[in-house]
Amino acid sequence: MAIGRPTRALGAAMGRREFLALACGAAVAYPTAARAQDTRPVIGFLHVGSPAENAKRLAAFGEGLRDAGFVEGENVTIEYRWAEGHAERLDEMAADLASRRVAVIVTTAVTAAAVAAKRATREIPIVFAVGSDPVALGLVESLSHPGGNATGVTSLNASLSAKRLQLLRELAPRTARCVTMVNPTSPLTGPFLDGLQGAAAKWGLRVTVLRAQSAAEIDAGFASLADTSDAAFISAPDALLYSLRARLLAEIARRALPSLFDVPEYVEEGGLASYGNDFMDAIRQAGVYVGRILKGARPADLPVVQAQKFVLSINLKTAAALGVEIPPTLLASADEVIE
Repeated sequence: MAIGRPTRALGAAMGRREFLALACGAAVAYPTAARAQDTRPVIGFLHVGSPAENAKRLAAFGEGLRDAGFVEGENVTIEYRWAEGHAERLDEMAADLASRRVAVIVTTAVTAAAVAAKRATREIPIVFAVGSDPVALGLVESLSHPGGNATGVTSLNASLSAKRLQLLRELAPRTARCVTMVNPTSPLTGPFLDGLQGAAAKWGLRVTVLRAQSAAEIDAGFASLADTSDAAFISAPDALLYSLRARLLAEIARRALPSLFDVPEYVEEGGLASYGNDFMDAIRQAGVYVGRILKGARPADLPVVQAQKFVLSINLKTAAALGVEIPPTLLASADEVIE
């Protein structure tokens, strides 16, 4: 019996310690439980690239959200899915977001991501920013009456091939051959090449098409080129190639090719010129539409916005390095000149 009393006392002490541990554990767990009950709406963000290379575009999207009354971390949560250049992962990531029943899925300037989101769900609202015709892509029934679970902004970027080629001829009038690089799986590639090859035939220019989906394929494509003394480069609008732009610009610079792109970021990083719709404004508008949907609007009732503003950017430092003389009229009409 004497031995038993200390045993019971020890058991009681252990019970108190266990109780204190349990109480402390509950105190630690409470915030986690509170977070689990977070009632803020969740946005699913789907992109083929990575966050570092899309910092400006993320900022534009956040600006649009703020215009609509939403701030990440305050009254809305964003679940990001970055494919890191692996477009084949978009379907899986879109399906994951759909399974989580997010309030809305947004895809900014990535046509393939918009198509993947549409395949993943016909119920969860989708807001896109694409560079081609969303009707032809099967995203909406019409621009004025989307009719389903998707709406957003279209820049019709892929249809500007002829205009870009015209500008390239003004910048490099001795060009006899146009080199381009495309992502063979991109929905934008077909419309882009149709416009480019049609315009090139009109002006008697030859077209060399390189295909790439990785940095290694970019290197191999340019390695296949022989003499490029009579050539200039025109880029295809594609989010995957944009994510690989450092490698693309390096190969273009190595061959001293006059170049024209679809967005100013290429020019800011060494390309000669760019012409296209104001992508930052398009992405900001996508953020506004996401906010409107979070407030109760239906995608079917929100007409697809068609981008109206066009931006011409020229890099004078690159022009000097290439020995390209920018026509005064073209320089005067530029929206952004980098010196």
